[in-house]
Amino acid sequence: QVYLAESGGGSVQAGGSLRLSCLVSGYTGSSFCMGWVRQVDGKEREVVAQIESDGRSRVADSVKGRFSASQDNAKKSLFLQMDSLKPEDTAMYYCAARAVPCGYGGTFNYWGQGAQVTVSA
Repeated sequence: QVYLAESGGGSVQAGGSLRLSCLVSGYTGSSFCMGWVRQVDGKEREVVAQIESDGRSRVADSVKGRFSASQDNAKKSLFLQMDSLKPEDTAMYYCAARAVPCGYGGTFNYWGQGAQVTVSA
């Protein structure tokens, strides 16, 4: 069983920074796609970042230049650095994974419990 556990959420003023972490356990495969997905009540989920197992990452246009994703395979951790935060970044942020490369597409099969990020004006 794969477990994902986020940490690092919180409240910050606009222009501030937060760093989310995700600890991964139970996954034994060599190929995977990790992602950060955010959701606001009543709105569709948005994939803000994806990372391939080789470390290549990409972020959504809505956060490009402000957010960056990285991983530490030795620590089995995934990170989302969020800078220049805006009130519209307020959401629940989930760490997610699927056992195929990101380029294959598809839905995430494994989810963390979520970390709330609140940005005030």
